[in-house]
Amino acid sequence: MNSNKPILFYGTMVFAIAILLKLVIPTTATEENTQPITSNADSSVTVKLHEDALPQHIKTISINDEFDFAGEKVPVEIEDVRERLERELTVNSYYHSSTILNIKRSSRYFPMMKKILTEYEVPHDFLYVAVAESSLDNVRSPAGARGFWQIMPSVARSFGLTINAEIDERYNVEKATEAACKLILDYKRKFKTWTNAAGAYNIGEGNFKKETIAQKETDYYNMNFGSETNRYVFRVLALKEILKTPERFGFDIPEEERYAPIDNMKVVEVDKSISNLADFAHEHGMTYRNLKVFNPWLLSSRLSVPSGKTYKLLVPSTN
Repeated sequence: MNSNKPILFYGTMVFAIAILLKLVIPTTATEENTQPITSNADSSVTVKLHEDALPQHIKTISINDEFDFAGEKVPVEIEDVRERLERELTVNSYYHSSTILNIKRSSRYFPMMKKILTEYEVPHDFLYVAVAESSLDNVRSPAGARGFWQIMPSVARSFGLTINAEIDERYNVEKATEAACKLILDYKRKFKTWTNAAGAYNIGEGNFKKETIAQKETDYYNMNFGSETNRYVFRVLALKEILKTPERFGFDIPEEERYAPIDNMKVVEVDKSISNLADFAHEHGMTYRNLKVFNPWLLSSRLSVPSGKTYKLLVPSTN
């Protein structure tokens, strides 16, 4: 009797059963496979993926201890502060359409806005307040705020901006930026820090002061507000980080694909009323549409100029 026959027989049976099970039993949805993923940070990262995972590589945001606003340290060692900052960095990093437009628009408007902030000695970090307020667009809020800086009518008029049926100078980026600088400096004087000034810019002077009294606190990071203001300074910080170093957050937008500053324009001073702005536009070699694009503060099809008043309109340069 050959003693090897039972071993061969049972070995063959086990192998046959294993093959059969492999063929009959389907791969379940819980199985994982390993695939190489390429990212900006690592040339080749091997990770385990669910077999029907989406073809993307999503990473958490790295928080270090070097965040500041206008030179004022952000206390990220406080867990609540750290988590609020991480939330806004995450939201804005993965809000692709809005962030792409913010990056593109910043190339057009930041150079001009920086000059004005420098003139008023307001830190350049407040550029990102305008981004947080409007995404650098002349938007309107249900509460009545308008423009890049979302200025309310009473505040605008107190800083010399004209608002009527034909004109709203909150849509004039240069004039609105000057008004915003004056307001920010006023908040800094009253609430002592640039961070508090940014918080007050969102909630308003009266509300910010009321909360400092009620909570017996004088530091934005130690205060509790409604959801919007609780997130506000952190959103500004997140936008600052992303727009200053977009490549770090995965945004590859070359300079040539960003919006260029508005050049080749000249200023025409108008001291008399214009009954038809379409005629004015054509006389200066531009369309009515372009007149409104370059001068968005013009609300009507006409411009009434009071005696002794002068308005400056941008038109194409003939040079």
